[in-house]
Order: sequence, then C-alpha cells, then structure tokens
Amino acid sequence: MPDQNELTLDIEVLAETATVRCAGTLTLGSASRFRHEIKRLLPHARVITVDLTGVTMMDSMGLGTLAALYVSARNSGCQLLVVNIGPRIRQLLSVARLLSLFEAAGQSNVRIP
Repeated sequence: MPDQNELTLDIEVLAETATVRCAGTLTLGSASRFRHEIKRLLPHARVITVDLTGVTMMDSMGLGTLAALYVSARNSGCQLLVVNIGPRIRQLLSVARLLSLFEAAGQSNVRIP
C-alpha cells in the first residue's frame, strides 16, 4: 500500500495533450520526480494539464517546482494548466503571488474524471 505522503502521478497522453493526475504531497521529497515527469512531456505536448485534485499538501519546494515548470513550459511553446486547485493550495499560491499564473484554468472549475 503506498504511503499517504507519497506523490503518485497518473499520466495520460493523447496526441499533443497530456494530463497528469496528482495525489499525495508535493514536497521536497517528491518535487524532483514531479519535475522530471512533467519535463519529459514538454517536447511532445502542446498542452499539459496538471490535476491537483488529490494533492493534500504542498510545501515551498513544490510551489517553486510548479512555478519553474510553468516557465519551462512557456519557453518550450507548451501551455501548462493547473486545475482543481484546493483551498489550501490556492491560498499558498495567493500568498506567494503565483495564483495569477494558474488561476484561469483553476477558476473554471474544470473537473477531470
């Protein structure tokens, strides 16, 4: 049985679109793997959707990784969308003044089954 604090990623790629469903914690211990998995999608996808429905906690390392991936995606001509942002993570992004980077997709209440 996986540890509740471990980050699990379910990655689905269809044509030039990738969906990454995340569950667990995006912290110092998991940020490197998260970054690696998203970065390997950049050359092949035009749109990457990161679904945070199952993310229960994010620390400053997870926050920094998300912001860095946003920049990497833009530099690669890829759109990084973050959806299903929970209240605690939304507050963290707001305090760090990063919410505007992800708010458009996050506010549209996009639900990915």
